Amino acid sequence: MQLHDMTAHRLELFSSAVQAGFPSPAADYDAEPIDLNAYITQNPTATFLARVEGDSMIGAHIEPGDLVVIDRSLQATSGRIVLAFVAGEFTIKRLMQKPDGAYLEPENPKYESIRITQADMGRIWGVVVGIVKKV
Repeated sequence: MQLHDMTAHRLELFSSAVQAGFPSPAADYDAEPIDLNAYITQNPTATFLARVEGDSMIGAHIEPGDLVVIDRSLQATSGRIVLAFVAGEFTIKRLMQKPDGAYLEPENPKYESIRITQADMGRIWGVVVGIVKKV
């Protein structure tokens, strides 16, 4: 499902930032509407969500059950987290260009890097631009 196909529903956005440390003195707590579709993507026609399984990207704060926001219109450059299709499966990893080739790097030391040795071995489907998670 693409984000632009979803019915727009606006949530209220607190008018001031919320402190993660000590609370600030009482302030005016107005709210304004925010469209989450517009907030999480700049290109809705090329953006989709995918649910994460597995723990290979926990070092990047991408955990099982999270939704990742993937933009297919962005260039996958070295250092970006990407959705790739490798050996018949989709995977989320950090793309790293090294002198000896391209690698898909996990963010968990339990897993090995995947070296892309042939053009048809791995295909980048998009760049991860956000994470949606429940707490």
